[in-house]
Amino acid sequence: EKERDLPRATSTSALSGAGVMRLFHKVGESFEKMAFKMDENDEWFEEKQQQIEALDLQLHKLHTSLEALVNHRRELSQSTAVFAKSAAMLGNVEEHTTLSRALSQLAETEEKIEAVHKHQSDTDFYTLAELLKDYIALIGSVKEVFHERVKSYRNWKESETMLGKKREARVKFELLNKSDKVALAKQEIAEWEHKVEKGQEDFEKLSKVIRREVSRFESYRVDDFKDSVIKYLQTLMENQQKVIKYWEAFLPEAKAIA
Repeated sequence: EKERDLPRATSTSALSGAGVMRLFHKVGESFEKMAFKMDENDEWFEEKQQQIEALDLQLHKLHTSLEALVNHRRELSQSTAVFAKSAAMLGNVEEHTTLSRALSQLAETEEKIEAVHKHQSDTDFYTLAELLKDYIALIGSVKEVFHERVKSYRNWKESETMLGKKREARVKFELLNKSDKVALAKQEIAEWEHKVEKGQEDFEKLSKVIRREVSRFESYRVDDFKDSVIKYLQTLMENQQKVIKYWEAFLPEAKAIA
């Protein structure tokens, strides 16, 4: 968890009381998710949950790779800048005129390429890496919504279990001729019947909303991701064309060295 989720105490204890309680709450939720297994009868939800888990895994892997690519391009940009400065200094002290001019032109070319690398690293980060980070967060929210549906199902089934126990108790009281307890049992049965109906209604309503919103999310995700990838590839091509242009401009200077 991020540090802000677990605030440090000002005393010698490692965590504040509030932080410990939040930690226990989060751990409890994690065990709860693992402990309760819903008997899924809807193929759509079963399929979507598997897709969401696979998508979450792949997005995390892709985001990690992109972060490495961003760092690599930034390091390349910095190394190119260092090389450009070294070439410029060498050109200033070189006595051979054409070689000195070529080194100076090489330094200018490397400076331009350094700017291209920096621009591309920014594009890698802001166009794709941040987009993936946002999608990972969205996928996390979708997974939480699916868990809420499981919780709703569990509440419904727990109400059914309690209703069954209340009915068994009523039968027991009737056999024992305990009319006062029979009356109370009937009242409790009516209350739990209402809870069962409400639980089923909430579960079905939530399932319907999730279907609609997930379908909308998938449609939006495809279009948005496609637009971002196209924009990224266009920038990548433009930057590669700039690099080629800069080297083609430098080539006559290199050939002129005699």
